[in-house]
Amino acid sequence: MQTMITRKALTIPPFIVMEVMERAGELEKEGRHIIHLEIGEPDFGTPSCICDAAREAMIRGQTHYTHSLGILPLREAICTHYQEKYGVHISPEQVIVTSGTSPALLLLFCALLDPGDEIILSDPHYPCYPNYATFLDARPVFVKGEEKEGFQLNPEEIKKKIGRRARAVLINSPGNPTGNLLSPERMEAIARLGLPVISDEIYHGLVYGQEEHTILEYTDNAFVLNGFSKLYAMTGWRLGYVIAPRSFVRPLQKLQQNFFISAGSISQWGGLAALTCAERDVMRMREIYDERRRYMIKRIRALGFGLPVEPVGAFYVFANAKEFGESSYGLAFEILEKAGVGVSPGIDFGKKAEGFLRFSYASSLDNIKTGLDRIEDFFSHR
Repeated sequence: MQTMITRKALTIPPFIVMEVMERAGELEKEGRHIIHLEIGEPDFGTPSCICDAAREAMIRGQTHYTHSLGILPLREAICTHYQEKYGVHISPEQVIVTSGTSPALLLLFCALLDPGDEIILSDPHYPCYPNYATFLDARPVFVKGEEKEGFQLNPEEIKKKIGRRARAVLINSPGNPTGNLLSPERMEAIARLGLPVISDEIYHGLVYGQEEHTILEYTDNAFVLNGFSKLYAMTGWRLGYVIAPRSFVRPLQKLQQNFFISAGSISQWGGLAALTCAERDVMRMREIYDERRRYMIKRIRALGFGLPVEPVGAFYVFANAKEFGESSYGLAFEILEKAGVGVSPGIDFGKKAEGFLRFSYASSLDNIKTGLDRIEDFFSHR
C-alpha cells in the first residue's frame, strides 16, 4: 500500500526567497558569479566576545539540556535589556528561550489558535506568518497596507477585520519586507483594540535615525517575539525568545518540552554575552548598514523604482517595480538569470506586495554597487 503524503505537507507554499537563493546556488556551481541581495542574513561574523563565551561554556562542560524555559542568567539579561531600553518591567518567569524565533512563533500560534480561529496580519508580511496559521487549521485575515504610508498597519482597518473568531493581531516593526517602522501612535491605537498583540521585534536595534518601540510600552495583553539572529549576526546559532503574559507561560513551556525540549545550551551562553558585551560591535554593524542603506535608496530611485517612503529599519529596501513588469516572480528570476543578481519577489510577501522587489543590504557595499550596476545594465538592454 502506497503511503500518502498529508494535505498539509503538499499544500504548504514554498518560501520563494529560499527558491531564489537555491537557484542562485545552482548557477554558482555552473561557474556564474552571483550577487546576493535576496538574503535577509547579516554578512558579518558573530562578535568575538559571543564566540568566546560559547567556547568557555563548552570548556566548563555546560553542554547538556537546560531548563525548558532557558537558563536563568539569559532570561534575567533579557528582562534587564527591556527595562533599560524601553522602561518596561518583565519577570524572568515570563520569558521562554527558544531555538530561534521561528520555533517561538510556532509555540505561540499553538497556544493561541484552535482550528477555525483567526489571526490578523498585515499585507505585505513575512511570508511564513500565514503558513503557521493555516498549518494549524486557523485562518489568516489580512489588512492591506498603503505604499504611500510605508505599508504601516492602520488601526481602523484592523478594527473592521475583527470577527468573533479573531484571537490576535500580529505586528512587525521594523518590518520585513518593508524596513519601515510602525509609529508609536498606531501601536498604541492597535493595543487599544482589545485583541492580544503579537509583536515581532526581531529587527529591533537595527533602526537608523528614529526610535523603535516595544508593544509592552502600551499594553500587557501582548506577546513579544525577539532573538539574536539579526542584530548580533547569530543566524546559525538558532536562538530566540518569547515574552508572554504569565497565564500563557505554563502552556508554552509544555509545548516547548514536547516539541523542542530546550534551546541549545551553548547558544544560550552566547546570547547572554550578546546582551552584556557586544554593544560596541552592534554599533559598528549598524553604522555600516546605514551607509549601505543610504547608498541603496539613492541608486534604487535612480534606476526608476518607486520608493515614496524611505525605510529606516532592518536591512531591506522594498521597491515598486511595476514599471518593469507585472509579475514580481518572473522579474526576480529574470534578473537572477540574466544579470546574476538575487532579489526577492514581492509576491512572496502577500498579494499587496505583487509588483515589488525586496533588496537586502545585508551585503558589502562593493557587492551592492556591483549588483545594482548589473541591474542597471540589464534594464538598459532589456
